[in-house]
Amino acid sequence: MMDTAARARITSWCSLLLFLGLSFAQNAAEGEAGTLDVGVILNMRSLLGKMSRTSILMAMEDFYAVHHSDHATRLVLHVRDSNGGGNIQAASAAIDLLENHHVQAIIGPEKSAEATFVSDIGNNSQVPVISLQQRTPPFHLPIDAAQVNSIAALIKAFGWREVVPIYEDTDYGRGIIPYLVDALQEFGASMPYRSVISQSASSDQVEQELYKLMTMQTRVYIVHMLPTTGSILFKKAKEIGMMTEAYVWILTDGIANIVNSLSPSVLDAMDGALGVRFHVPRSKALNDFTARWNKRYKQEYPDDSLSQLSIYGLWGYDAVWALALAAAKVRMTRPTFQKQQKYRKNSTFVGTLGVSTVGPKLLDAILQCKFRGLSGDFDLRNRQLQFSTFQIINVVRRESKEIGYWTAKQGIFRNLNQDVSAHTYLHPMPDLNPVVWPGQTHIVPKGWQIPTNGKKLRVGVRTSGYSEFMKVERDPVTNAITATGYAIDVFEEAIKKLPYAVPYEYVSFDALGVNYRSYNDFVYQVPLGVYDAAIGDITIRHNRTSYADFTLPYTESGIAMIVPVKDNTNKNTWIFLKPLTGDLWFASIAFLIYTGIVIWLLERRIRNAELTGSFFRQLGIAIYFSFFADRERIESILSRLVVVVWVFVLLVITSSYTANLSSMLTVQKLQPTETDVHELLKRGEYMGYRTSSYVRELLEQLGFERSKIRAYNNPDDFADALNKGSKNGGIAAAIHEVPYIKLFLAKHCKGYTMVGPIYKSEGFGFAFPKRSPLVDDFSRAILKITEGDAIIQIEKKWIGDEHACKNDETIISPSSLNFKSFSGLFLVTGVASTSALLVTLVMFLYKNKHKMGIKIGRDQVQRGHGKTRRRIQESATDSDILRRMIQLTTPASKR
Repeated sequence: MMDTAARARITSWCSLLLFLGLSFAQNAAEGEAGTLDVGVILNMRSLLGKMSRTSILMAMEDFYAVHHSDHATRLVLHVRDSNGGGNIQAASAAIDLLENHHVQAIIGPEKSAEATFVSDIGNNSQVPVISLQQRTPPFHLPIDAAQVNSIAALIKAFGWREVVPIYEDTDYGRGIIPYLVDALQEFGASMPYRSVISQSASSDQVEQELYKLMTMQTRVYIVHMLPTTGSILFKKAKEIGMMTEAYVWILTDGIANIVNSLSPSVLDAMDGALGVRFHVPRSKALNDFTARWNKRYKQEYPDDSLSQLSIYGLWGYDAVWALALAAAKVRMTRPTFQKQQKYRKNSTFVGTLGVSTVGPKLLDAILQCKFRGLSGDFDLRNRQLQFSTFQIINVVRRESKEIGYWTAKQGIFRNLNQDVSAHTYLHPMPDLNPVVWPGQTHIVPKGWQIPTNGKKLRVGVRTSGYSEFMKVERDPVTNAITATGYAIDVFEEAIKKLPYAVPYEYVSFDALGVNYRSYNDFVYQVPLGVYDAAIGDITIRHNRTSYADFTLPYTESGIAMIVPVKDNTNKNTWIFLKPLTGDLWFASIAFLIYTGIVIWLLERRIRNAELTGSFFRQLGIAIYFSFFADRERIESILSRLVVVVWVFVLLVITSSYTANLSSMLTVQKLQPTETDVHELLKRGEYMGYRTSSYVRELLEQLGFERSKIRAYNNPDDFADALNKGSKNGGIAAAIHEVPYIKLFLAKHCKGYTMVGPIYKSEGFGFAFPKRSPLVDDFSRAILKITEGDAIIQIEKKWIGDEHACKNDETIISPSSLNFKSFSGLFLVTGVASTSALLVTLVMFLYKNKHKMGIKIGRDQVQRGHGKTRRRIQESATDSDILRRMIQLTTPASKR
């Protein structure tokens, strides 16, 4: 048997071993609970996959080098290579990570379809999935809305009105389109076509799509795809001649962010392209990391020596830091997966995956995580990184040159340190560094081009009711269409002024048959695609602008009436009163009398010998002085001054009276028979309009009955109908557009005139398809024509000299002159007369002040004596009253 001491030693050793065992078990348990498994799914064959892997591994090393002791929970990465195997390969990798390694978060993969599959699996297990490239839930680092706004700002700044997006047929490619549509619509730009290319498209399929784009007018393309498909696209575009000075290529972040890592052959193909990418602020930490990353990447992938660190590598680096910080905040026990309680026996393997107990907590911690990373401010509160600044680049000679920046608040500007508030924005071009466009040119492409497949511009023409505006003929031998007239000369002159050649051919509208007679039908052939443009005497109307775009008008605007003129010399007995209004007549007579009274007062003071007899005789003589200004009979200087001012006023009024009376008598000879269309409506008169003109609709809207509206085909018919008159089977007036009226009056000058315009219209213009780039250029050309001598020569050729006829201008009867027109003159004469009276009064008071003083003194003495008498009388009265009261109060015995 053991002694007591031996038994004690054995007990001590057992206790020590038990304590050590418990300690090791606890340490092992604590070490196991302090890890967080994170899955990483990348395509190691792609450039993005290699970049992201290097950045993620370096992020792990850097984070725990800084936080080696203050973070108990440590990330454990499980990297899987999808090998570009598609959805099944990526989904298999995700299931393996969840089932066998119980990962609590997944980073990647790249492609949108793969990311969607992995995201669905992660959502089923409540495991956060962070996508570095694709727009998939629950997190995605890039954001489309801000990027497309910067692209739209570029398109607006350069004046392009149509763009064609070229994108992959994936969630990533399609995701940008709604944002792009909204951004373009804000300033009137549009997408006439969308070019969709499959990720698996061959070079021949890409080439076929590019040839299809070449047959269209639009030459501005927005390329939104990943580098693999984008490289094929640009090589084919270079090969078939689409990288020339007529084309514009804009790269989105998918290619622009890694453009410096593309192969030299691809960079040569996309020479001259613009790009928009996320701006990464410069910092010392970024420079140090870039140097270490380049060295590490070259060691791991020596064959990819040209690759450079992109924003995707920085996002991968910051995403790992965000996960590590979030894991430390959660302070989790050992992460576990709970099996889903309810699932069908025939459910897929995904349905049997457990649900993470840590995933929701980790998700909340990531959403609250905010720090300054290498890519800038890392904040996923909206499940997206928010970018405020975008960099605009230009691919030139295998390099990406920085040409400017864009922010939502400041728009486009050249330098980050630039004072944007001082920019005036008056220059039509954006504030960017010089751009080298495809074809090594510095001239901004206009953004569209007539297709080079030999197609000519099909221009619709039709014979007008006035052949001077347009006449269309067909050669019976060659079947060729020839057109002549005012509108044709304007169109062909505009073609000459365009900065480029536009081949065209005329197509006759008359060949469509009698069922197509109205101008609405003619214009509607443009949106139907029958014509590329419709020209002629086409009025720009609101209903037509809903399906076609019009150039600026090349003629005068307005709707007026053609009416006969009458020799109606006014024989009114009181016509001589009409030149002046009643208030002016009254004011003239009043000031005449007032001036006469002033002269009478001034002359009577100096005792003018002419002013003798009764008051009315003297006043009449004074008024006579103001009429005839007989200075020999006026003695006062002030009177002569008043007369001079009044004679000047009288001279102006009489001259104006004479001129206005002459105008009235002259104009009355050219009096139109009708001046108001509403009066014609009240009297039930017949009205005329040109066949197929929209004026008929206007007359019906005014209230004219259809039976009272008559259509005519040519000017001679109008003249005959106007001569007959409304009561003899003709019309009282013809409603017509001003250009037609000028042509009518050129032929029928005598006996007719134009009244109005009585309604507004926009004049004649050329119709083009909606958002046609030709509209702006033709409008500018028409402005040059109408502002110069060309339009005058064209009018003389087809209409004649507009000044040759006296009746072609609007007749406006002269109005009577009113008091307001001469109020200043009456003010002058009134002030002069009143001032003369005041001066005379002052002089009179000054000369008679001594006599007036004596009189005033006498009046004061008399007033003083009167006051004394009144006081004595009042005192006597008071004494009598007092004596009487004493007598009444004393007893009779004592009296």
